[in-house]
Amino acid sequence: MPLLEPDPEALRPGTARAPAPDRVTDRSAAGTPELLRSELTALLGADKVLWKISDLVRYASDASPYRFLPRVVLVPEDLDDVSAILSYAHGKGREVVFRAAGTSLNGQAQGEDILVDVRRHWTGVEVLDDGARARIRPGTTVLRANTTLARYGRLLGPDPASAIACTVGGVVANNASGMTAGTTRNSYRTLASLTFVLPSGTVVDTADPAADEELAHAEPQLCAGLLELKAEIEADEELTARIRTKYAIKNTNGYRLDAFLDGATPVQILRGLMVGSEGTFGFISETVFDTLPLDRRITSALLFFPSLTAAAAAVPRFNEAGAIAVELMDGNTLRASVSVKGVPADWVALPRETAALLVEFRAPDEAGQEAFEEAAAEVMRGLDLVVPAASVTNTFTRDAGTIAGYWKARKAFVTAVGGSRPSGTTLITEDFAVPPDRLADACEALLELQSRHGFDAAVAGHAAHGNLHFLLAFDAARPDDVERYDAFMQEFCALVVDRFDGSLKAEHATGRNIAPFLEREWGPRATELMWRTKQVIDPEGVLAPRIVLDRDPRAHLRGLKTIPKVEAVADPCIECGFCEPTCPSEDLTTTPRQRIVLRREMMRQADGSPVETGLLDAYGYDAVDTCAGDSTCKLACPVGIDTGAMMKGFRHLRHTPREERIAALTAQNFRVVEASARIAVAAGDAIGERGGDRLLESVTRLARRAVRPDLVPEWLPQLPGRAARELPRTAKVGASAVYYPACVNRIFAGPEGPPGTSLAEALVAVSERAGKPVWIPEDVAGTCCATIWHSKGYDAGNRIMANRIVEAAWGWTAGGALPLVVDASSCTLGIAEEVVPYLTEDNRALHRELTVVDSLVWAADELLPELTVSRRTGSAVVHPTCSMEHLGDTEQLRVLAEACADEVTVPDDAGCCAFAGDRGMLHKELTDSATEKEAAEVNSRTYDAYLSANRMCEIGMERATGHPYRSALIELERATRPPGR
Repeated sequence: MPLLEPDPEALRPGTARAPAPDRVTDRSAAGTPELLRSELTALLGADKVLWKISDLVRYASDASPYRFLPRVVLVPEDLDDVSAILSYAHGKGREVVFRAAGTSLNGQAQGEDILVDVRRHWTGVEVLDDGARARIRPGTTVLRANTTLARYGRLLGPDPASAIACTVGGVVANNASGMTAGTTRNSYRTLASLTFVLPSGTVVDTADPAADEELAHAEPQLCAGLLELKAEIEADEELTARIRTKYAIKNTNGYRLDAFLDGATPVQILRGLMVGSEGTFGFISETVFDTLPLDRRITSALLFFPSLTAAAAAVPRFNEAGAIAVELMDGNTLRASVSVKGVPADWVALPRETAALLVEFRAPDEAGQEAFEEAAAEVMRGLDLVVPAASVTNTFTRDAGTIAGYWKARKAFVTAVGGSRPSGTTLITEDFAVPPDRLADACEALLELQSRHGFDAAVAGHAAHGNLHFLLAFDAARPDDVERYDAFMQEFCALVVDRFDGSLKAEHATGRNIAPFLEREWGPRATELMWRTKQVIDPEGVLAPRIVLDRDPRAHLRGLKTIPKVEAVADPCIECGFCEPTCPSEDLTTTPRQRIVLRREMMRQADGSPVETGLLDAYGYDAVDTCAGDSTCKLACPVGIDTGAMMKGFRHLRHTPREERIAALTAQNFRVVEASARIAVAAGDAIGERGGDRLLESVTRLARRAVRPDLVPEWLPQLPGRAARELPRTAKVGASAVYYPACVNRIFAGPEGPPGTSLAEALVAVSERAGKPVWIPEDVAGTCCATIWHSKGYDAGNRIMANRIVEAAWGWTAGGALPLVVDASSCTLGIAEEVVPYLTEDNRALHRELTVVDSLVWAADELLPELTVSRRTGSAVVHPTCSMEHLGDTEQLRVLAEACADEVTVPDDAGCCAFAGDRGMLHKELTDSATEKEAAEVNSRTYDAYLSANRMCEIGMERATGHPYRSALIELERATRPPGR
């Protein structure tokens, strides 16, 4: 054991608490039973079998109010693995549930036996027919697919609000639609073909001309059974008419019985049945979509009404005018969305009765846009709108930023409202549909029902399609609250079915909370046909039992999860999973959601229980050490939960007093530390040049094992040499800005090779060239942005350096008279934002007077307009860093690159490289995992320049791709250098 190995006990909650009724029991503390684990390991390999209690717990939750602990989690890489899993399950009488993003709202991504992760190794987009179609693997997010398709002016039909996180496989399996899809643009209508694996292991590609012949040979009973059901349905005229009526509005409750009417052959029937089957008929391994035009001329408005019913009454008029989206938000939704960055603060005081419609028109050209705007103006003349807050305009706009803000508020419905629920309550998300012309009546009836059962609910939805969503919060640990929820659901289902002949599930799929009410909507005849369909396709009931079909009338109350209170920064989390695709450790250890899920399970346990101990043993590495601390999860989370900050807090808790003192001493004497680091880098470089890289790697690995991997960096051959001893000479008099070279750029040199200019030399040169010279203070040595200490949770050292840099910057800039230009985006973020909580009151006042500018912004906004580009490179690929995302200056990186290169590429899979200062040297496996997809995309071709704007990120990307990344400012200096120089 390393000498300074952190004590897991430091993170034990240690609070007096009663065990929760839904806690994981002690008998599961050892994880997967040994026999099951050994058999599956022999079948698939150890790296594809997750068996620790921490693995099982982190996969036990999804975005729904349910929680079921799997016995084992499997991570297949290909169809052979999937077929082997299904064969094993058949032979052993086990059950299998497939899980992709886990954004489902009704428990579809949870299982109690074998849970199969089909996200990690199942991503990829192949554009076909110049964008008219796209072949997409099931683990690909909708956002990722649309990012690629946008280059071709195309997009997918389904557009769920969770597009940032939900996967294409899940969208098809649930027939999720979204704001604009309705009944014509959803998966059922826009899928060209799909490939799937049946429960028996048979693989079917519906695009294969021989598919029916091969299926008949492999599965004769299945084919006969499907054709028999088809004949029976078609012979019943009343049932046929009823099926067509049910799908005239949005409906995802039960199986798609219209597949028997639309498909002529068993394969065609299966193609339809797989859509919305929620993983109960097979595994969808590949999809081919017919894409739709991406109309880029957009006009939108957010219109405020005195009541929900008044807003609903206006919906048909906008539908008639040609609006592609008409989204409804009630007062609770609008007020809760204030927690979302960019939403007007004065919405918090909106009257409870207020409601709003987000109306959007999209056109391919100017003429079409103007025609839509005229139609919208005509509708507006007949509306009774209100202005309940100063920020309300009630006008249509073309401004992209304003429109994006509207949609950000709308898409945050579940997470923002859920995040504002009372602490400790469970969130239920329901959606239903009624004929659009009954929407106003349905709103009124829903509000009355919620009020009568004591729910202060929030309502929003895709009003254009008669599709409403609402949220209910209750305490799942209280039996009386659970019964209150049950009583509401009984009346709600009766209301939707009997009064409105609506759909109990419009787009979220049946799931566990509506399965008991399936027959209530469809009646016994159609429901029994669904049971028979399941029997034909999955006669042994291997796949996803109880998720669509369940005869238990109280099944919706089974497995409800409690939400114990955790650290304040994470307590609002509703486990939606929006954060996961942005997380660098997603494919290595845990995600932000899983870090919170694991912490909550600790809080469900009795203090000192075997389960709590097992979770703590794994949490140190899986959650704390391998968190990059980049906080991109905060950007993805609609309510801004910063799980990275929570992990930094945990790092602090694990520090001994001695470690904190050493860190503080390092901050106090950073001038010496900085000089020593430069000497060490130079020595390492000299040894490496003599073929000693392997020696250095071996020595540092031994030191890491002896001391602690999270304290001793590992030597990487990609580390650059020492920076120049002296910074460029500059003059204070006449300077337009103060230039602060980050300590990383004072320690490490730039990449070897042309153009041969250091970053500091480049920034000084281009500033001078543009007529805006900068001044580098003589006493920058020994100062730092404090991120070194902040990222590791060393609070004392962080406080020392944070106050030092602000005091120094205030002096350098003459009390804020000049801007402070910082040449590393992470350091800009550190000085501009992250130091603030650690400042004294006096220094907070000084900080408010500072203008901290990232060098990218300085170059793009201030210098580039004054520069002449005399030489351009052919192609450049850029790596936007996570700090740029926080600062909002990724566009400036693109602007600079486009000034220097004829062709600029931002990889679709660009994300945080996880080098995170020195974390890429402490846990290089984190950077390897985080950069794998982006590196593969970058290396699919060659570029003339590889650009970024943070030295450590450049090192990380060089390690990942084998290509030398350099600052875009160095490239700008080369591009604007006068001819002949």
